Amino acid sequence: MKYLALIAALAPSVALADTNPGDWDAVVKAANGQTVYWHAWGGSTQTNDFIAWVGDRVQAEYGVTLEHVKLTDTADAVTRVLSEKQAGQNDDSAVDMIWINGANFAAMKEADLLFGPFAEQLPNWALVDVDGKTVQTDFTVPTDGMESPWAMAQVVFDYDTADISEPMGSMREILDWTAANPGRFTYPQPPDFLGTTFLKQVLVDILDDPSVLSAEATDANYAATTAPLWDYLDKLTPNLWRQGQAYPPTGTAMFPLISDGELDLSISFSPGAASAAIANFELPETVRTFVLDKGTIGNASFVAVPYNSGSTEGAMIVANFLLSPEAQARAQDPNLLGYGTVLNMDALTDMDRAKFDALDLGIATLSPAELGTAVAEPHPSWMTRIAEDWTARYGVAQ
Repeated sequence: MKYLALIAALAPSVALADTNPGDWDAVVKAANGQTVYWHAWGGSTQTNDFIAWVGDRVQAEYGVTLEHVKLTDTADAVTRVLSEKQAGQNDDSAVDMIWINGANFAAMKEADLLFGPFAEQLPNWALVDVDGKTVQTDFTVPTDGMESPWAMAQVVFDYDTADISEPMGSMREILDWTAANPGRFTYPQPPDFLGTTFLKQVLVDILDDPSVLSAEATDANYAATTAPLWDYLDKLTPNLWRQGQAYPPTGTAMFPLISDGELDLSISFSPGAASAAIANFELPETVRTFVLDKGTIGNASFVAVPYNSGSTEGAMIVANFLLSPEAQARAQDPNLLGYGTVLNMDALTDMDRAKFDALDLGIATLSPAELGTAVAEPHPSWMTRIAEDWTARYGVAQ
């Protein structure tokens, strides 16, 4: 990414809290009256509505005003913090919190551009499933308390059972299916996050030993490791929707293509997204989801606070509220959002666990057992290089 070299040239910053994150009473007191500018993806009506609800709750309970700054690319928020750093603006940033993970987190952590550590001192951290969820590493990078998880995601494939009778168990099977059914599948155009995730999903499924992806991509290992991916895509691209001459800009743009009968198969990073779309009459009731036999990529969504935020206490209030059973159950409701929870059900009270037990996860949502164990994300360096190479090989003007 273009900002990585700029980050490397910056001197490390000191990211200290005005208020000790461990003194929660002091955090609550200082947060009252603060405004938190949360830079977060704005491409989903359901997500935007959820963030607005969070804002209503933290305003009512803590006096914190939450402003959603809608992003199409998380790198825009990273670039904003970098620009402030260059200009010597080391306090009162325009960015108080970022929905972040992967390469963006790794780059900001490397340059000490994040506030913290704070995540594991939040009161609701005690409810987080640190053993069963990938909440202390982010694309193999230790979080070290510099970002707080708030949602779990895992790749699923959405398919219309009116046109596809059986799920497919591998990327090779999907390739064969597209050859027999040209134009009925596509994926978002990288560097869109879901688009690059599709590329990684291909790679982890077709490699005999994908463990190489857990280490950093280097000039010594990159070409040989990714060669099977480019061979796969060379065969797949002519079979895609519009013969690979155009791509949807985002994941949410693919559901209307299924609903309109243009696609039979798509990819999603939310196991409950299809059920939520069916409930909102955005997908036909015949749509279901599947994962691959070897598993699919999964990860956590996090929030992080820039080192120069002027509302660190308010940001911690929001991060902690996102970990509350109330917020987590609402986020998991497929009628509202359909995200996976980061909480440990055994750590909840009976009353709080009942919130989750009462949820109908939806007609198209796989059970935790059916989802299986998620495949770990590759090191973020793979995503960066693969997205750049994809653009050079297959990219088209939008």
